[in-house]
Amino acid sequence: MSNVLVAIITLLISAVIFIPLGVAIRKRIAESKIQSAENEAKRLLENVKIEAENTKREEIFKAKEEMLKLRNELDQEIKERRGEVAQQERRLIQKEENLDRRVQSLEDKEKDLEKKILENDNIRSELEQDKAKELEELQRISELTVEEAKKQLLDSLEEEIVPEKAAKLKEYEGQLKEESSKMAKEMVSYAIQKCAADHTSETTVSVVSLPNDDMKGRIIGREGRNIKTLETLTGIDLIIDDTPEAVIISGFDPLRREVARIALEKLLEDGRIHPAKIEEMVEKAKEEVEAIIKEEGERAVLETGVNGLHPDVVKLIGKLKYRTSYGQNVLNHSIEVSNLARIMAEELGINPKIARRAGLLHDIGKALDHDMEGTHVEIGVDVLKRFKENDLVINAVEAHHGDVEPKTLEAVLVQAADAISASRPGARRETLETYIKRLQKLEEIADSFDGVDKSFAIQAGREIRLMVKPEKISDNDMIIMAREVAKKVENEMEYPGQIKVNVIRETRAIEYAK
Repeated sequence: MSNVLVAIITLLISAVIFIPLGVAIRKRIAESKIQSAENEAKRLLENVKIEAENTKREEIFKAKEEMLKLRNELDQEIKERRGEVAQQERRLIQKEENLDRRVQSLEDKEKDLEKKILENDNIRSELEQDKAKELEELQRISELTVEEAKKQLLDSLEEEIVPEKAAKLKEYEGQLKEESSKMAKEMVSYAIQKCAADHTSETTVSVVSLPNDDMKGRIIGREGRNIKTLETLTGIDLIIDDTPEAVIISGFDPLRREVARIALEKLLEDGRIHPAKIEEMVEKAKEEVEAIIKEEGERAVLETGVNGLHPDVVKLIGKLKYRTSYGQNVLNHSIEVSNLARIMAEELGINPKIARRAGLLHDIGKALDHDMEGTHVEIGVDVLKRFKENDLVINAVEAHHGDVEPKTLEAVLVQAADAISASRPGARRETLETYIKRLQKLEEIADSFDGVDKSFAIQAGREIRLMVKPEKISDNDMIIMAREVAKKVENEMEYPGQIKVNVIRETRAIEYAK
């Protein structure tokens, strides 16, 4: 037991002695390693510094070389630029010298011109003085004043001037006809051949066929309530009893007639006819007509190649489908005028876009003239101004009936195309009363001239034939009379196309009121 205790104590004493010693040894070793690592780090840092310094020197050297190279290139470019600038300076100096010489030459010419003007003024003054002296001397010798001499001279030459005037007039007309008539006829006929539109007759009625006469009673309804509802909603008149198996829709407004026709056809197809259903079908018919108007406007725009129109203007163009003038459908007429104007513009080498645009829009006011006050020209101009249309197009529209002077050749072509489309055979028709009044007015104008024996309006009012008294009207007077009659017809009458004025004596002189 005592030995064990001694061993334990010995062990504890050894531990107390040797553990601090081991710790001291380890600490010493660690310090040595740390010192070694610090030395190694210092050595590596020195090497890095040396390498960085070398690299820095190399980069500085390269940068200096690059700067030197760039400086040499810049010096070379500056040298070249200086050479160019010097050359430009030499050219400018030469131009300045040339300009100075020209200015000097112009100044010399101006001085010479002023000198000549002064000399001319002196000569003119001398001539005027001589003229005044000679005039005084002539008055003294002839014992006549200037006015009396003029009157006597005019009186003596009056009879001689008339034949010469007629001969000159005939000569000029012949020359103009030779040069322009053939070309104009070819151009117009070419334009008409390329553009031929169908035209419908002007009417105030539409006809809806019925499957049988029994359907008329259903359309009338109990105590007439169905027909009254339809007439009230559409603003037209329905004629039931006149035509078997048909209903006649009567009204001056073609849009209302179309709405009524479509609504009635829908009612007949549906079979249920009563006020509520009539109201529903009328609304559907209005929507359908609006869609047709839009489609027709787009078709016209596409067909004529006119771009950039406002959608509201396109709708107004489509509305012309339901507008006629003297039996001619205005939409087809507008398309035809557009194409005619474009073709003639291309032939003449002027702007076809303005011509066809103005041709399509020239009667746009007719889409609204039932609803607004004013002529269709005034309404059309207001509409186009509201939608900021081209000023040249507006002038062509405003001038197509001669209300204002045309400012461009395109406007004149629109006038011509409108006249061609309206006056060609079969395009339009007149009422009998208007036709007779026009013929009577034409004969009255012809009879108002002194020396006319008889006058006849022939060729459906396209020609007025005057038989003159040979003892009063000479051959030379005939030519002047034909022109004066044509002028009076142009000023006092409105007519489609042109009227030939045919004066007959022993020879014939023909003039046209265009």
